[in-house]
Amino acid sequence: MQLKLPQRILSLDAPLVMGIVNCTPDSFSGDGHGADPDAALMQARQMIADGAAIIDIGGESTRPGAVAVGETEEIARVVPLIAALRRESQVVISVDTMKPAVMRAACAAGAEMINDVSALQADGALDAAREAGAAVCLMHMQGRPGTMQRAPHYDDVTREVAAFLAARIAACEAAGIDRRHLCIDPGIGFGKRLDHNLDLLRALGPLQALACPLLLGISRKSLFGELLGRPANERLPGTLAATAIAVWQGVAIVRTHDVRATADAVRVAQALRINQGMA
Repeated sequence: MQLKLPQRILSLDAPLVMGIVNCTPDSFSGDGHGADPDAALMQARQMIADGAAIIDIGGESTRPGAVAVGETEEIARVVPLIAALRRESQVVISVDTMKPAVMRAACAAGAEMINDVSALQADGALDAAREAGAAVCLMHMQGRPGTMQRAPHYDDVTREVAAFLAARIAACEAAGIDRRHLCIDPGIGFGKRLDHNLDLLRALGPLQALACPLLLGISRKSLFGELLGRPANERLPGTLAATAIAVWQGVAIVRTHDVRATADAVRVAQALRINQGMA
Protein backbone atom coordinates (compact mmCIF):
# COMPACT_ATOMS: atom_id res chain seq x y z
CA MET A 1 0.00 0.00 0.00
CA GLN A 2 1.26 3.47 -0.91
CA LEU A 3 0.24 7.12 -0.80
CA LYS A 4 1.34 9.37 -3.66
CA LEU A 5 2.86 12.74 -2.72
CA PRO A 6 3.79 15.51 -5.17
CA GLN A 7 7.36 14.29 -5.81
CA ARG A 8 7.65 10.97 -4.00
CA ILE A 9 5.80 7.90 -2.81
CA LEU A 10 5.03 7.26 0.85
CA SER A 11 5.20 3.56 1.60
CA LEU A 12 2.49 2.19 3.87
CA ASP A 13 3.82 -1.35 4.05
CA ALA A 14 3.88 -0.80 7.82
CA PRO A 15 1.57 1.58 9.71
CA LEU A 16 2.90 5.11 10.15
CA VAL A 17 2.49 7.64 12.95
CA MET A 18 1.33 11.19 12.23
CA GLY A 19 2.21 13.71 14.93
CA ILE A 20 -0.19 16.57 15.67
CA VAL A 21 1.20 20.11 16.00
CA ASN A 22 -1.50 22.65 16.85
CA CYS A 23 -0.63 26.29 16.07
CA THR A 24 -3.77 27.40 17.90
CA PRO A 25 -4.60 28.88 21.30
CA ASP A 26 -7.69 26.69 21.79
CA SER A 27 -6.75 23.06 21.15
CA PHE A 28 -9.04 20.67 23.08
CA SER A 29 -5.97 18.70 24.22
CA GLY A 30 -4.33 21.71 25.82
CA ASP A 31 -1.18 21.56 23.66
CA GLY A 32 -1.83 24.44 21.26
CA HIS A 33 1.13 26.75 20.63
CA GLY A 34 -0.80 29.84 19.57
CA ALA A 35 1.67 32.51 18.48
CA ASP A 36 4.83 30.63 19.56
CA PRO A 37 6.34 29.17 16.36
CA ASP A 38 9.60 28.27 18.10
CA ALA A 39 7.77 26.01 20.57
CA ALA A 40 5.82 24.42 17.73
CA LEU A 41 9.03 23.73 15.79
CA MET A 42 10.63 22.18 18.87
CA GLN A 43 7.59 19.94 19.31
CA ALA A 44 7.76 18.85 15.66
CA ARG A 45 11.45 18.02 16.00
CA GLN A 46 10.77 15.90 19.08
CA MET A 47 7.94 14.07 17.34
CA ILE A 48 10.24 13.20 14.44
CA ALA A 49 12.84 11.90 16.90
CA ASP A 50 10.12 9.85 18.60
CA GLY A 51 9.07 8.15 15.37
CA ALA A 52 6.62 10.37 13.50
CA ALA A 53 6.75 9.87 9.73
CA ILE A 54 4.23 12.68 9.13
CA ILE A 55 3.78 16.00 10.96
CA ASP A 56 0.24 17.41 10.72
CA ILE A 57 0.19 21.18 11.28
CA GLY A 58 -3.08 22.95 11.99
CA GLY A 59 -3.96 26.60 12.54
CA GLU A 60 -7.66 26.32 13.32
CA SER A 61 -9.19 24.21 16.06
CA THR A 62 -11.87 21.75 14.96
CA ARG A 63 -12.91 20.72 18.47
CA PRO A 64 -16.67 20.75 19.19
CA GLY A 65 -17.81 24.34 19.58
CA ALA A 66 -14.66 25.78 18.00
CA VAL A 67 -14.76 29.32 16.62
CA ALA A 68 -13.79 29.69 12.95
CA VAL A 69 -10.53 31.45 12.03
CA GLY A 70 -10.08 33.67 8.97
CA GLU A 71 -7.84 32.36 6.20
CA THR A 72 -5.28 35.17 6.62
CA GLU A 73 -4.82 34.36 10.29
CA GLU A 74 -4.69 30.63 9.61
CA ILE A 75 -2.00 31.10 6.94
CA ALA A 76 0.01 33.27 9.32
CA ARG A 77 -0.13 30.53 11.94
CA VAL A 78 0.89 27.56 9.80
CA VAL A 79 3.06 28.71 6.89
CA PRO A 80 6.11 29.92 8.88
CA LEU A 81 6.26 26.59 10.72
CA ILE A 82 5.83 24.56 7.53
CA ALA A 83 8.59 26.54 5.82
CA ALA A 84 10.95 26.24 8.80
CA LEU A 85 10.37 22.51 9.16
CA ARG A 86 10.81 21.91 5.44
CA ARG A 87 14.18 23.70 5.48
CA GLU A 88 15.57 21.24 7.98
CA SER A 89 13.71 17.96 7.46
CA GLN A 90 12.43 15.61 4.77
CA VAL A 91 9.57 14.44 7.01
CA VAL A 92 6.18 14.42 5.28
CA ILE A 93 4.38 17.63 6.25
CA SER A 94 0.58 17.71 6.29
CA VAL A 95 -1.60 20.79 6.67
CA ASP A 96 -4.84 20.39 8.62
CA THR A 97 -7.24 22.82 6.96
CA MET A 98 -10.57 23.18 5.20
CA LYS A 99 -9.66 26.34 3.27
CA PRO A 100 -8.36 26.30 -0.32
CA ALA A 101 -6.26 29.44 0.19
CA VAL A 102 -4.55 27.84 3.17
CA MET A 103 -4.02 24.62 1.20
CA ARG A 104 -2.29 26.55 -1.60
CA ALA A 105 -0.10 28.61 0.75
CA ALA A 106 0.86 25.59 2.83
CA CYS A 107 1.75 23.45 -0.18
CA ALA A 108 3.79 26.30 -1.66
CA ALA A 109 5.72 26.43 1.62
CA GLY A 110 6.48 22.70 1.59
CA ALA A 111 3.42 20.73 2.74
CA GLU A 112 2.89 17.52 0.76
CA MET A 113 -0.43 16.43 2.24
CA ILE A 114 -3.79 18.07 2.95
CA ASN A 115 -5.79 16.78 5.92
CA ASP A 116 -9.30 18.14 5.43
CA VAL A 117 -12.02 17.37 7.97
CA SER A 118 -14.60 18.52 5.39
CA ALA A 119 -13.27 16.18 2.65
CA LEU A 120 -12.56 18.92 0.05
CA GLN A 121 -16.16 20.16 0.00
CA ALA A 122 -15.33 23.88 0.15
CA ASP A 123 -15.56 25.78 -3.11
CA GLY A 124 -12.18 25.51 -4.83
CA ALA A 125 -10.77 22.83 -2.53
CA LEU A 126 -10.73 20.10 -5.18
CA ASP A 127 -8.88 22.41 -7.56
CA ALA A 128 -6.37 23.44 -4.90
CA ALA A 129 -5.56 19.83 -4.04
CA ARG A 130 -5.26 18.79 -7.69
CA GLU A 131 -3.03 21.71 -8.59
CA ALA A 132 -0.72 21.05 -5.63
CA GLY A 133 -0.43 17.36 -6.45
CA ALA A 134 -0.68 16.75 -2.72
CA ALA A 135 -1.87 13.66 -0.95
CA VAL A 136 -5.27 14.21 0.66
CA CYS A 137 -7.01 12.77 3.70
CA LEU A 138 -10.78 12.84 3.22
CA MET A 139 -12.57 12.80 6.57
CA HIS A 140 -16.22 12.28 7.43
CA MET A 141 -17.92 14.87 9.61
CA GLN A 142 -21.64 15.27 10.22
CA GLY A 143 -22.32 19.00 10.54
CA ARG A 144 -19.68 21.64 11.27
CA PRO A 145 -17.19 21.89 14.15
CA GLY A 146 -19.21 24.55 15.93
CA THR A 147 -22.41 22.48 16.01
CA MET A 148 -21.51 18.89 15.15
CA GLN A 149 -22.08 17.40 18.61
CA ARG A 150 -25.51 18.90 19.28
CA ALA A 151 -27.66 16.04 17.96
CA PRO A 152 -25.79 13.65 15.66
CA HIS A 153 -28.01 10.94 14.18
CA TYR A 154 -27.41 7.88 11.99
CA ASP A 155 -29.51 4.91 11.02
CA ASP A 156 -26.36 2.89 10.29
CA VAL A 157 -23.22 4.87 11.07
CA THR A 158 -20.73 2.55 9.40
CA ARG A 159 -22.73 2.28 6.19
CA GLU A 160 -23.40 6.02 6.05
CA VAL A 161 -19.78 7.01 6.72
CA ALA A 162 -18.56 4.55 4.08
CA ALA A 163 -21.09 5.87 1.55
CA PHE A 164 -20.04 9.47 2.18
CA LEU A 165 -16.35 8.67 1.78
CA ALA A 166 -17.02 6.66 -1.39
CA ALA A 167 -18.84 9.68 -2.83
CA ARG A 168 -15.95 12.01 -1.93
CA ILE A 169 -13.44 9.63 -3.52
CA ALA A 170 -15.57 9.69 -6.68
CA ALA A 171 -15.72 13.50 -6.57
CA CYS A 172 -11.94 13.68 -6.30
CA GLU A 173 -11.47 11.33 -9.24
CA ALA A 174 -13.98 13.31 -11.31
CA ALA A 175 -11.98 16.47 -10.53
CA GLY A 176 -8.77 14.85 -11.78
CA ILE A 177 -7.26 13.73 -8.47
CA ASP A 178 -5.78 10.26 -8.80
CA ARG A 179 -7.03 7.76 -6.20
CA ARG A 180 -3.38 7.02 -5.36
CA HIS A 181 -3.26 10.46 -3.68
CA LEU A 182 -6.15 9.66 -1.33
CA CYS A 183 -6.56 8.26 2.15
CA ILE A 184 -9.72 8.28 4.27
CA ASP A 185 -10.65 8.95 7.90
CA PRO A 186 -14.00 7.99 9.51
CA GLY A 187 -13.87 11.11 11.70
CA ILE A 188 -14.10 9.68 15.19
CA GLY A 189 -15.72 12.31 17.41
CA PHE A 190 -16.82 14.53 14.52
CA GLY A 191 -20.60 14.60 14.66
CA LYS A 192 -20.80 11.24 16.43
CA ARG A 193 -21.95 10.04 19.84
CA LEU A 194 -20.09 7.43 21.88
CA ASP A 195 -22.07 4.54 20.39
CA HIS A 196 -21.39 5.77 16.86
CA ASN A 197 -17.65 5.98 17.57
CA LEU A 198 -17.55 2.50 19.07
CA ASP A 199 -19.50 1.01 16.16
CA LEU A 200 -16.98 2.48 13.72
CA LEU A 201 -13.96 1.31 15.69
CA ARG A 202 -15.31 -2.22 16.12
CA ALA A 203 -15.58 -2.93 12.41
CA LEU A 204 -13.41 -0.96 10.00
CA GLY A 205 -13.89 -3.49 7.19
CA PRO A 206 -16.47 -1.49 5.17
CA LEU A 207 -14.01 1.41 5.07
CA GLN A 208 -11.12 -0.85 4.08
CA ALA A 209 -13.29 -2.05 1.19
CA LEU A 210 -13.04 1.45 -0.35
CA ALA A 211 -9.45 0.56 -1.31
CA CYS A 212 -7.83 3.72 0.05
CA PRO A 213 -5.40 3.76 2.99
CA LEU A 214 -7.19 4.33 6.28
CA LEU A 215 -6.08 7.12 8.61
CA LEU A 216 -7.43 7.18 12.15
CA GLY A 217 -7.42 10.09 14.59
CA ILE A 218 -8.51 9.01 18.06
CA SER A 219 -5.86 10.64 20.23
CA ARG A 220 -7.27 11.86 23.58
CA LYS A 221 -10.79 12.00 22.09
CA SER A 222 -13.86 12.61 24.23
CA LEU A 223 -15.03 9.02 23.79
CA PHE A 224 -12.29 8.02 26.24
CA GLY A 225 -13.51 10.70 28.60
CA GLU A 226 -16.99 9.21 28.47
CA LEU A 227 -15.77 5.63 28.83
CA LEU A 228 -13.12 6.20 31.47
CA GLY A 229 -14.06 9.47 33.16
CA ARG A 230 -10.65 10.95 32.32
CA PRO A 231 -9.69 14.49 31.27
CA ALA A 232 -7.87 14.95 27.98
CA ASN A 233 -4.39 14.75 29.51
CA GLU A 234 -5.15 11.34 31.11
CA ARG A 235 -6.55 9.52 28.07
CA LEU A 236 -3.35 8.00 26.69
CA PRO A 237 -3.94 4.42 27.98
CA GLY A 238 -7.40 4.30 26.42
CA THR A 239 -6.07 5.80 23.20
CA LEU A 240 -3.31 3.19 22.98
CA ALA A 241 -5.73 0.31 23.52
CA ALA A 242 -7.97 1.53 20.69
CA THR A 243 -4.92 2.24 18.51
CA ALA A 244 -3.68 -1.33 18.81
CA ILE A 245 -7.09 -2.72 17.86
CA ALA A 246 -7.28 -0.35 14.89
CA VAL A 247 -3.83 -1.35 13.63
CA TRP A 248 -4.86 -5.00 13.99
CA GLN A 249 -7.72 -4.17 11.59
CA GLY A 250 -5.35 -2.67 9.04
CA VAL A 251 -5.24 1.07 9.75
CA ALA A 252 -2.34 2.58 7.78
CA ILE A 253 -1.77 5.92 9.54
CA VAL A 254 -2.42 6.81 13.18
CA ARG A 255 -2.74 10.51 14.05
CA THR A 256 -1.66 11.31 17.61
CA HIS A 257 -0.53 13.89 20.15
CA ASP A 258 1.64 11.26 21.87
CA VAL A 259 4.07 10.02 19.24
CA ARG A 260 6.54 7.94 21.23
CA ALA A 261 3.97 5.83 23.08
CA THR A 262 1.80 5.48 19.99
CA ALA A 263 4.76 4.38 17.86
CA ASP A 264 5.48 1.62 20.36
CA ALA A 265 1.84 0.47 20.40
CA VAL A 266 1.72 0.48 16.59
CA ARG A 267 4.90 -1.61 16.29
CA VAL A 268 3.67 -4.22 18.76
CA ALA A 269 0.21 -4.49 17.17
CA GLN A 270 1.69 -4.74 13.69
CA ALA A 271 4.20 -7.42 14.75
CA LEU A 272 1.39 -9.51 16.20
CA ARG A 273 -0.73 -8.93 13.10
CA ILE A 274 2.07 -10.09 10.80
CA ASN A 275 2.62 -13.19 12.90
CA GLN A 276 -1.06 -13.98 12.44
CA GLY A 277 -0.66 -13.66 8.67
CA MET A 278 -2.93 -10.61 8.47
CA ALA A 279 -0.59 -8.08 6.84
